[in-house]
Amino acid sequence: MTDIAGAHTPVLLPEVLAALNIRKDGVYLDATFGRGGHAGAILQNLEKDGRLVCIDRDRAAVAAAERRFAGDPRVAVFHASFSALAACADRIEPGLAFDGVLFDLGVSSPQLDDAQRGFSFMQDGPLDMRMNDLEGISAAEVVNGASERDLARIFRDYGEERHAARIARAIVADRVVRPFTRTRELAEMIARVAPSRERHKHPATRVFQALRIHVNRELEEIEQALDAALARLKPRGRLAVISFHSLEDRLVKRFMRQHSSVDPMFAGLPLVPPQALPSLRLVGRSIEPGEQEVAANPRARSARLRVAERIPKGENP
Repeated sequence: MTDIAGAHTPVLLPEVLAALNIRKDGVYLDATFGRGGHAGAILQNLEKDGRLVCIDRDRAAVAAAERRFAGDPRVAVFHASFSALAACADRIEPGLAFDGVLFDLGVSSPQLDDAQRGFSFMQDGPLDMRMNDLEGISAAEVVNGASERDLARIFRDYGEERHAARIARAIVADRVVRPFTRTRELAEMIARVAPSRERHKHPATRVFQALRIHVNRELEEIEQALDAALARLKPRGRLAVISFHSLEDRLVKRFMRQHSSVDPMFAGLPLVPPQALPSLRLVGRSIEPGEQEVAANPRARSARLRVAERIPKGENP
């Protein structure tokens, strides 16, 4: 979901368009609109009978989508979590299915670049990190309210932070004197107690990632959304997912492998019941940005695209 600040350059755009194998009269879902780089390119490939559904839980992103596509009857925009994609589709047409679904996971550059959203340790702002500022609890509430044990678990599980216990202990000690309310004060404290040995990586990087994932329930949302997308893919419909860190990518990789294999309970048997057959076919290997794209947009460095296709029922996988 990353792009160049101000330019909103979509990551892996040619690769995404090729992966979705766009039909001019098809129905497509951009489940993470951001600022519409991918959505706009998909729409350019659709004719008057095509349809594009855009979802985002960020109100600013939804407002941008409504401005950009105002008056275009091919486009429907929803303010919702992508795990609610089926409900959004049903508001257009009960049982609406898609020829392609795109997920561009993670945080967008407009979110990172707006200090008031509290996603970045590079700028000082309120310690918030909610993608939908109308629901859930803020990062400040987590930092100031969670137990030392829970903080350590969050940093370890969602940030893969090896100094999780040390950082959690320091937070609990410091917040007694003064609660954390700003991104900079938390980042500076982390840098003081657990300096990073990773080149070109701020010591607070993993903790901020962990807090963002926890606050927005990102991994749970991904799991629910992938299941929902599979259920709404048409035969030969494409599922394309861009991830930006190993936790996301492992979920996506496991999901696609699981659904592109025979149920292990029936593996090797001469007769496999229909419900145990694969429902997805992997399309190529994972794709990463080339050197030229990374040079133009450094935030794309960690992006990885995985693609799968819905197998029609009764077709030999």
